[in-house]
Amino acid sequence: MPSATLDPTRPEPPSDGGGARGGTGARAAPDGGRGAPPRHGAGRARLLSCWHAQRSGALAAHLDHHGPLPLPPAQGGAARLGTLMEAAGLAGRGGASFPSARKLAALRSAGGRPSVVVNAMEGEPASDKDRTLLWCAPHLVLDGAELVARALGAGRVVVCVPDDSDVDRAVAAAAAERAGAWRAPFALEVATLPGRYVAGEESALVSHLSGGPSAPAWRPDKGAPLRIGRSPALVHNAETLAQLALIARYGPEAFRAAGHPDAPGTTLVTVSGAVAHPGVLEVASGTPLGDIVACARPVDAVGAVLTGGFGGAWVPATAMGTPYTPQALAGVGGVAGAGVLVVLPARACGLAETARIARYMAGESAGQCGPCVFGLPAVADDLDELVAGTSPAAAARLASRLRSVDGRGACRHPDGVTRLVRSALGVFAADAEAHRRGRPCPQRGAPSVLPGLGAP
Repeated sequence: MPSATLDPTRPEPPSDGGGARGGTGARAAPDGGRGAPPRHGAGRARLLSCWHAQRSGALAAHLDHHGPLPLPPAQGGAARLGTLMEAAGLAGRGGASFPSARKLAALRSAGGRPSVVVNAMEGEPASDKDRTLLWCAPHLVLDGAELVARALGAGRVVVCVPDDSDVDRAVAAAAAERAGAWRAPFALEVATLPGRYVAGEESALVSHLSGGPSAPAWRPDKGAPLRIGRSPALVHNAETLAQLALIARYGPEAFRAAGHPDAPGTTLVTVSGAVAHPGVLEVASGTPLGDIVACARPVDAVGAVLTGGFGGAWVPATAMGTPYTPQALAGVGGVAGAGVLVVLPARACGLAETARIARYMAGESAGQCGPCVFGLPAVADDLDELVAGTSPAAAARLASRLRSVDGRGACRHPDGVTRLVRSALGVFAADAEAHRRGRPCPQRGAPSVLPGLGAP
């Protein structure tokens, strides 16, 4: 398909911003000296290039660095935007990697005046990318939202952030700057939602915005557009919209100049665990997994890496040469998810860490169905018994329990847990066998290396 841009007079692509490998940002907002800014890893900084160049996320610095936003034409803007997305190969950065052009096409056929929802909830405890992006480059996110809103004739844009974060201040300040600079044909709102794991699922967002609970809905047809009341809603992750703003300015070819043919562009990855410099990296898709981990400086021999977050999957240290793309990671049992890598040191017990995650995830259930309410706590109990080495039958019982839970939930929350546990039983098979034979894990009482969990 031929590529296109919204405006033939576009600025030059952003510079590399230094190009050095190594380093990362702190898990704190880069304001007031409370945290170091994020850095890029193997590849060029794009989303964060303005911050690297000017150390500012203000509108004036943003426009000076990237130039004005090329607006879609009054007629055929949605089709033009869809062509851009498809030519660039833009996929969602929220976890599912769904083609963005297909999501836009589904909404175009829904009828009615839509709403555009920016998903920056980031309920995943091991992720900090969306918060970092909204602090460092809020106007790129809002640019992408404005492009989609204008193309669809949307009545409002809602930026959803968690109520246990301070990122709403950054978004509100950016929205005020834009209101003072130009008038948009839609309302721009900031909504704070409960900062729970399941509250960031897109159907949970629209449920909350419709006056309902922040809980995922049963959706047998994932292709059907979501609705806020009677209005169709297009929900995009914050990073997805920021990428769209770059594609509109610089074109699909510039976007594809970095990354992998199967996963073009750069992407934000939060690296944590047993590393000296945990935080957010911007890397080219397709960068070897080991290179990304090396940027955060592991403090010990790497035993395994948790990919995709708490609903993701473990991969062994032998998989460090795997390109960081959804397809390549799936080939070694991993998950790209929302851009999360947690480094497990070789001295730690992956099954003990998985038991802690399973217990946390059981507590984050929406409470809507039996597989979550009863199944997940039982899975966590089985894992605890296996790790303690007190029940030879725990492993067989756990395998049976996973089969009874998988695919039977009202949403995909329990499926993420079963995937994680199965990956742990495979990657840490030797430990599982030792525990089954009655040898307890010596690390089960040690502090966790996982973000937000601490001691068991």
